[in-house]
Amino acid sequence: MTAAQMWEKSGIAGAYEAWSFGDDPDGLAALVLSGKKTATASAYPLYALEGEPLPQPGEYGVILDSRERAVCVIRTTRVYVTPFDRVTAEHAAAEGEGDRSLNGWRRAHRAFFEEEMRRAGMAFDERMPVVCEEFEKVYPKEEP
Repeated sequence: MTAAQMWEKSGIAGAYEAWSFGDDPDGLAALVLSGKKTATASAYPLYALEGEPLPQPGEYGVILDSRERAVCVIRTTRVYVTPFDRVTAEHAAAEGEGDRSLNGWRRAHRAFFEEEMRRAGMAFDERMPVVCEEFEKVYPKEEP
């Protein structure tokens, strides 16, 4: 199903963005669909570089898999910016990945952010601001 088809089927009115997670679109979309993943993080410097606004509470997103098929609809509930080394254990657990620990989150995200920043011609450091986004799955209500 396409993003437009899922959006129409959801019955939600208004605007939405369709997107997939960067390093494991299928696995991370499955975690959102199951309800285990209710947060994500991204490199703040890349928003400025690309001239992109930060996500905002109340915005909707259609999560796509690696083939750009719609998996579910989320609604952003909270957005904040914090240094990488200040991301909390609660946020790490809400991301739903790996063992859900802060140390596991830091290892995985350090490697991911280092590569993202390198590709953009920038350097990663532990104080780099990170955009932390919390969301809820709003469609489908139950895992299919």
